[in-house]
Amino acid sequence: MQPCTIIHLQESVSMLAELLVNTSHNGFPVVHSPAISQDELFLGTISRLELCMLLCNSNIFQNHEDNTTGKALLKYQEVTVEKLPDEARMNTLLNKYSTDPQYQQLFINLEPYINKSAVSVQAHFSLQRAYIVFRTLGLRHLTVVDLQNRAVGMITRKDLISLRLEKKLIKLDAGKLDLDEELLQ
Repeated sequence: MQPCTIIHLQESVSMLAELLVNTSHNGFPVVHSPAISQDELFLGTISRLELCMLLCNSNIFQNHEDNTTGKALLKYQEVTVEKLPDEARMNTLLNKYSTDPQYQQLFINLEPYINKSAVSVQAHFSLQRAYIVFRTLGLRHLTVVDLQNRAVGMITRKDLISLRLEKKLIKLDAGKLDLDEELLQ
């Protein structure tokens, strides 16, 4: 498990741009605090591509005080894409948003766009079972939460692949695997 970079339900445009520029993560847990003095609870996840598509549409930006629900929403097809349509334009936008101070005052309400049914596991969940969950559901990342439902980490496919390979190499070294081809299964 790796420590996770969390995103708040309502996040500034500049912070999202800086996050995308400075990290290579493909998924982020979204959290929300029901009240000022309460802990931030895990609500769901949002992917890197979805964040990029949201940042490409400035018509959804709002002032922090502007909590109107009549704000323009993007359709599902506009947000969920398999790859960026124009990567050069996206990089230019991210640099602009992260350096221009006006974007610190503009926010995106992520609530309509997050995956609220994202799979998460408790911090004490079995690693072997986590691997089975990854394999059967075809996940890219899995959020780890504590007993109070606070996001404490992320497990990625790469984390589990390296663990699986390491276990097979140990078995091969001990003579429990017959062929090198079994490493690839």
